[in-house]
Amino acid sequence: MIEVLNGIKETVVYKELPGFKVHDNTDYEAYPDHWHTPIEIIMPIENSYDISTKREVITVQEGDLLLINSGVIHGMPSAIHGERLILQADFSLLHNVADIESTLSTIPQALLLSPVTAPAIHEQLKILMLEIYREYFSDTILISASIYAKLLEMLVLIGREYAGKRNTLDMASGKPKEHTEKFMSVCSYIHEHCTEDLCLDDVAALTGFSKYHFTRLFKNFTGVSFYKYLNKKRIEHAEKLLVDPALSITEVALQSGFSSLSAFIRMFKLIKDCTPTEFRNLYED
Repeated sequence: MIEVLNGIKETVVYKELPGFKVHDNTDYEAYPDHWHTPIEIIMPIENSYDISTKREVITVQEGDLLLINSGVIHGMPSAIHGERLILQADFSLLHNVADIESTLSTIPQALLLSPVTAPAIHEQLKILMLEIYREYFSDTILISASIYAKLLEMLVLIGREYAGKRNTLDMASGKPKEHTEKFMSVCSYIHEHCTEDLCLDDVAALTGFSKYHFTRLFKNFTGVSFYKYLNKKRIEHAEKLLVDPALSITEVALQSGFSSLSAFIRMFKLIKDCTPTEFRNLYED
């Protein structure tokens, strides 16, 4: 399944359709820890699979779906006979849909979607995944457009499901929809400007909330504090720069919005469980 692996970075090869790869995987092999820029959705058809991330091992049962976000290190530590569908989609295809990018930024890095964890949408997601599989291997026109539309429908379902869960955030105000849209816009703004000198006061002012009200609502919406979210976006940006050996670690730090090398190294290790140099070495191995 992994065709091009440099260190721990997989370069996904799109052979059939630009930006999309669907694989009916029956390989009897384990996969090492790796990461890639496309998002990935895995759905076992036969047997369950253990997928490891840096923080946990997730057991995915037959019919479950696992959404793995862009840039997340993951692997399959054990080889099990069975079958699973794997969809990989170029993350840049979603850049023009701001709400989707914000949704992917606020859900867990690896999200299990099962009859237990997502009962309201699981069956729809399963049907859409199977439709994407059939479409990908069909002999018809407008395949890319059809798969793109179905993938967006899946992400809309996931986004609405988890926005609904987050909207316990301020039900007393009677404006959960308004707050959701506002904070999705804030997340998009942070994504676009994370390398700049952003501060809590300025971003809170964009929403019209006081700093203290904004802080509470933002954490309820994203699950993390404003500065933790900002630093996560900066580290994601730094990961892309570290691939370029011509850039020094200091240059990467400054271009990613950090004021000092020590602050960058400390935050990188906190989020990625390794130093920037160790990350670069893994990629170059």
